[in-house]
Amino acid sequence: MQKCLWRLFLMLIVVTTVAITLIWGQTKISPSAVNPHTHPPALPPQSVSKFPQVSSQGLFNHVERLNFRRYTPEERSRTRKYIIQQLQKFGWQAQLQRFDTGINIVATKPGTDTQAGKILIAAHYDTVEVSPGADDNSSGIAVLLEIARLYKNQPTIRTLELAFFDQEEAGLLGSKAFTTEKQNLDSLQAVIVMDMIGYACYTDSCQQYPTSLLISPPSKYGDFIAVVGDTEHLPLLNSFNHISTEKLPPVFTLPVPLKGLLSPDTLRSDHAPFWVQGIGAVLITDTANLRTPYYHQSTDIPANINQKFFTGVAQIVVNVTTEILNHRDSFKTPQT
Repeated sequence: MQKCLWRLFLMLIVVTTVAITLIWGQTKISPSAVNPHTHPPALPPQSVSKFPQVSSQGLFNHVERLNFRRYTPEERSRTRKYIIQQLQKFGWQAQLQRFDTGINIVATKPGTDTQAGKILIAAHYDTVEVSPGADDNSSGIAVLLEIARLYKNQPTIRTLELAFFDQEEAGLLGSKAFTTEKQNLDSLQAVIVMDMIGYACYTDSCQQYPTSLLISPPSKYGDFIAVVGDTEHLPLLNSFNHISTEKLPPVFTLPVPLKGLLSPDTLRSDHAPFWVQGIGAVLITDTANLRTPYYHQSTDIPANINQKFFTGVAQIVVNVTTEILNHRDSFKTPQT
């Protein structure tokens, strides 16, 4: 009897081991299974190459070439010439959209499925009067141009649209003008806005938090990138939690209810007009004056950009962009 039980026990071990091996061999790590509050596991080798890799030097070159004020009409015209030249170099057709006090630049690359809608990635290109705006917002412009380079020959299910907004510093005038034109919003599924994504700090208490928001600090340093999204489109916001950030800056996501009406600090960039129109949009930011001492100062220069942090944030944006361009899922929060 004992021998029979022992043999049966051995057979069960063998069968269980084989079953686990077969199941494991057929299982792939799902991005949605990654716990954003723990260190994510390394992606399998075959998954790493699915994300186009950003060029750190290419990004920083754009920031250095834009190291001048972009406040007056002449300065902003000079900026547009640079952006248009770079878009054409990467094979994109630039379209100018004029409004009362400025000009937005828009470029579009059609997707393979006309029914899947489009994704808009955006950044503003103007500055305040006294600043050359390396972080605010050459950093965002540089990532937009890097996305243009990476996706020039990259087929995607959804259409990819890039927008360079003018007059953000004057009161979000470029994005407000863009969102009041109905044709700009047709088939628009989601928006990613980048505004100041190149500065990090690594001393205690260098990161501040708005008093109007009850936030548990993700770090005692300013070493993370913040992603602010509306609660009506949580799947879009959660896209940044589901992407592995191993070896990349930590991501802190902030869901905002009621379109930010109770938290005006969350309405300070070009994502806000899209919220008003009911379009899912997120703001990616290093938190501006809550972190950097160079905010709206003449000292906002390329030398004060943290190149490793900046490159890591750019890669996060590219990774998420790749994911959301290549699925057809809705970004609206499911009704419970």
